[in-house]
Amino acid sequence: MDIAKRVGENLKQARRAKGLSQTQLAAELGKYQPDYSNYERGKTQLDYEKIEYLCKRLDITPNDLFGID
Repeated sequence: MDIAKRVGENLKQARRAKGLSQTQLAAELGKYQPDYSNYERGKTQLDYEKIEYLCKRLDITPNDLFGID
């Protein structure tokens, strides 16, 4: 699995664990839901600010997001 897809899958799992919808997180990021969906599908890469925000918001580490043990 390539890194973008792995990050997207980890992002989806963390979001669901917090009981949040894609629409909710998209709004927090100032994005539309289809744009956010592209992050979870590995179609669009996250920038540093979004990585930092999402890790804090979802209570995960960057290592969790990138699947690094």
